[in-house]
Amino acid sequence: MACWYEGPLAAFDTETTGVDVETDRIVSAAVVVQDAPGLKPRVIRWLVNPGVEVPGSATAVHGLSEERLRHVGRWPAPVMYEIAEALAEQARVGRPLVVMNAPFDLTLLDRELRRHRASPLDRWLGHLPLYVLDPRVLDKHLDRYRKGRRTLTDLCGHYGVPLEGAHDAAADARAALEVARAVGYKFAGRLERLSAQELHGRQAVWHAAQARGLQSWFAQNGTDEAVDQAWPLRPEVPAAA
Repeated sequence: MACWYEGPLAAFDTETTGVDVETDRIVSAAVVVQDAPGLKPRVIRWLVNPGVEVPGSATAVHGLSEERLRHVGRWPAPVMYEIAEALAEQARVGRPLVVMNAPFDLTLLDRELRRHRASPLDRWLGHLPLYVLDPRVLDKHLDRYRKGRRTLTDLCGHYGVPLEGAHDAAADARAALEVARAVGYKFAGRLERLSAQELHGRQAVWHAAQARGLQSWFAQNGTDEAVDQAWPLRPEVPAAA
């Protein structure tokens, strides 16, 4: 039986108005599905008119201006429905979902669903498990002593994965998927016996340990910033916008 990194994978990515999962909005998203390594992936893309200001700093990152999104973006409610259905489909067929820095993208999607569809992401998944693979968590655990940043661009460079059109949701999703496969192959001796289900559970533990380590580093350097240990989805904050 093929290992998870040799089989079908999907990937999800978003571009947003900012980095606050409680208040910022999705302006573009993509789901990429690849049935096997080397095969051409299927891509679903969405552009969203968030109905709020798109800061220039965000546009500078992903290139999507407020004016453009007003003209070609769709209203959030139907888009969030379609994205949730697309992720639920991955759960239904048991296809692992690659999400780089999952607590950001999945939590932001959850908040958008609560905001525009009055229900959380879990409502679409029901009792079906969504097995998430987070290249950032995997790489940081399996190669923990390597120095340097671990952004998607950095991981692509380290693992030799092409990244054309960075900060385009579809391009980033596809690159994250290829990085996940590359991590699997590189650390096959430690991963090949783990199913996607088992790896999902272990990543939650690994991420929590990584978060505690970062929190300790912040404390030693006099920084009050809190690091959330939840993975792949942060719990709802009652005062969320």
